[in-house]
Amino acid sequence: MPRSRWTSFVAPGTDPPVRTLHEDGNPDHRVRVEHDGTTLLVHLSGEDGPGWTCLAVDRLTREWAVAQDTRQLDAAAAAVERLRGTVRPRGERDRP
Repeated sequence: MPRSRWTSFVAPGTDPPVRTLHEDGNPDHRVRVEHDGTTLLVHLSGEDGPGWTCLAVDRLTREWAVAQDTRQLDAAAAAVERLRGTVRPRGERDRP
């Protein structure tokens, strides 16, 4: 199966494009939205910087799943696995 290409939503009128937003006055609290043809991913950092929460949404059905982890990539992988029903034991996940 070919890998899908993820792209990010961007802030309008920025050059170069701003792909990550942050809370005014708290640059460690970040949010980023990515998508491919089937899935939207909303990455939300911890309030003080460490840890990530990821919301994965199926673009067609709007079904969703949420996961948290210390690394952004791990939270995203777990959320997609939950959304697709392919959850594996921790440490045995394929990386997106």
